Amino acid sequence: MLAVRDVAVSGYRSLHAIRFPLGSLSVFIGANGVGKTNLYRVLEYLQSAATDTLIRNLVAEGSLDSVSWAGARKVHESARIRWSVELADNVSGLAYDYAVEVGCKPPVAAAGFPLEPELKTERLRLISARRPATLLHRDGPGGFLRDGEGRKRSLGGDLLPSETVLGTVQDGGSYPDLHQVRSALAAWRFHHDVRTDAGSALRRPCLAVTTPTLSSDGSDLAAVFATLAHIRQDTVDLAAAVDDAFPGARLDLPVPGRQAQFGMVFPDYPKRVFAAAELSDGTLRFLALAGALLAYRLPPFMALNEPETSLHPDLLAPLARLIVKASARTQVWLVTHSERLADAILAEGGTRPHRVIQREGATWIEGLKLFGAFAEDD
Repeated sequence: MLAVRDVAVSGYRSLHAIRFPLGSLSVFIGANGVGKTNLYRVLEYLQSAATDTLIRNLVAEGSLDSVSWAGARKVHESARIRWSVELADNVSGLAYDYAVEVGCKPPVAAAGFPLEPELKTERLRLISARRPATLLHRDGPGGFLRDGEGRKRSLGGDLLPSETVLGTVQDGGSYPDLHQVRSALAAWRFHHDVRTDAGSALRRPCLAVTTPTLSSDGSDLAAVFATLAHIRQDTVDLAAAVDDAFPGARLDLPVPGRQAQFGMVFPDYPKRVFAAAELSDGTLRFLALAGALLAYRLPPFMALNEPETSLHPDLLAPLARLIVKASARTQVWLVTHSERLADAILAEGGTRPHRVIQREGATWIEGLKLFGAFAEDD
């Protein structure tokens, strides 16, 4: 499994130039407006390079006019955004560095719409000490890929300026390293947009399909619970988490037919099953987080953005225990406003939060040194 060792970005919104390491559990806390969400969005853009949706997502966010670095630039500094990530397999020792850069389209460009950004450069390097090599080198439309035998192959002339090589080249047999990096990034999960309103998919049954990992929007939560209960036949951790958050309560997980569904039984009403549609927003949100963090198979990387939203303060300690437990199985990134949640995670697992601040108009992280390490790691 490829874990994230560090992430870097330059030229994006409040992020002028920053590089920082990640551990098995990384917690970021800060006030409104300091740029926590921008850090989170960096991860989404790296994944979008793997799914070939980077330019589409950039345009949807407002294109370069809206998302480029908002501060002062040097005289000849161009409006470009660069994202990079270092990934490593702690078992095999393999390590990769992937970077992608986006800029404005030249006025005479033949392909693409006038205001559409374009991919400028893209790199994938194998940085393991045993055999470092450049696996992907792209400048504009030209460049090369290195296949599994180490031979260079031209990118060809049909690559559009809106397409990433990482997301477009699907020949995993010829390019196994490219395939491994793309698969790792594409498997990341982002849990920030889980709706709990009356129209939420969480409140309705879902298709009864064996589901080992919760989707980012949580719409297959009932199937995740049913997989644990009726396929894996192991709900010990799930039952303990529910009882921890709602003492005396339990989940009701009927055997699925064509659809899967769940309900809750509370100690005050032991003979009454409350369907998902009847649960409070906070209860449903906690269950969605439990489904994400306790699913049979966790993604290689999971990002949570303000998971405390809608939760009663009494649920933060049980949530912290779930997060710490999950970080033993996968890599977890957490952005939060809640000092109480951050303190609970510190108490449960010993992970100290990193405080996001503004420094000279740019988003920064307290204790981060210019070369990309935290002071406490020295």
